[in-house]
Amino acid sequence: MTMGRTLAIGVLGAALGLGAGAIFFGKDDAEPATKPAVQAEKPIKWKMGSAYPGAVIQIGELGKRLTEKVDRISGGTFKLRFYEPGALVPSKGLFDAVSQGSIEAAWSTPGYWFGKNSAFAMFSSVPFGPAAGEYFAWYYYGGGEALMDALYKPHNLKSIICTTIAPEASGWFRKEIKSAEDLKGLKMRFFGLGGRVMEKLGVSTQLLHAKEIYPALETDTIDATEFSMPAIDLNLGFYQIAKHYYFPGWHQQSTLLELLINREVWDKLSPKRRAQLEIACGDNVRDGLAEGEAIQGKALRELKSKGVILHRWSPEILAKMKSAWDEVVAEEAAKNPDFKKVWTSYSAFRKDYRIWHELGYLKGQ
Repeated sequence: MTMGRTLAIGVLGAALGLGAGAIFFGKDDAEPATKPAVQAEKPIKWKMGSAYPGAVIQIGELGKRLTEKVDRISGGTFKLRFYEPGALVPSKGLFDAVSQGSIEAAWSTPGYWFGKNSAFAMFSSVPFGPAAGEYFAWYYYGGGEALMDALYKPHNLKSIICTTIAPEASGWFRKEIKSAEDLKGLKMRFFGLGGRVMEKLGVSTQLLHAKEIYPALETDTIDATEFSMPAIDLNLGFYQIAKHYYFPGWHQQSTLLELLINREVWDKLSPKRRAQLEIACGDNVRDGLAEGEAIQGKALRELKSKGVILHRWSPEILAKMKSAWDEVVAEEAAKNPDFKKVWTSYSAFRKDYRIWHELGYLKGQ
């Protein structure tokens, strides 16, 4: 076969191929010019009650930011309306209101539901517990998320962790605390599992929500309080009554907040709608962690300028608090199988993580 004939056959084959392609993909046989329209998602409007006033830095503001993020991600077709504490139901009633479907969602923290099941508090903050990185490692990759979901499910609830905040301070006191003995007999607002520890040390504790704390201090209903980080506590004005401010926040080295959702409502959402909430909450985690670390220095300088005395707990007092915490864990694990299950998972993860933490991180950083 000559070279010319070979080229001719090749050209002919190519031409036939193009022709076949033209016939196959031609106007008559091509896919329809107009595809069936993808059915648009129906607009959604939810009521979201909040446990925190919207004006409170981070814990309130991040709830309002969440509504904006969901709005943007959904192109304005998914609306969460933020309601101030008490506007729909009292803050302490949010769990039941969402569970029963009176409202679709709430902005809160699992630690507020200690009275429903003490194991919920393990998904909010843990005394002598981890910083945010380790906490999320256990939650997302150590089985924590599945355990939390199993706790909420019998209550007809779905929870998405929706932000985290920096370590908290551990208390405002009218007088300096020089020993653990000085704590005995005090009436103090305290949160979550840390409150149980303080009770072991002779403190009478109660859980008050943000707007209730200052009036309680002012009227001597309580002698002392802890609430949050310096940037938040500054704006709530506790320094006007109590000048002694204690660190570190042994009870809340990191705190998780949630978007609490009625499970029947959640189950009816499309995968796309669920993803919109999960993505918005994921960005809120980033937002809360970064902002929380950025704003404390300025707040501490301002508090010092107002005459606040900053203290760090002595090793002796911290050791007594840790010993009391160990007692609380043993008691809760003995009487609550849910708490024991969560604590076992959490502790096993931390044991393995400690090896990495000791090798990978600078000491004292």
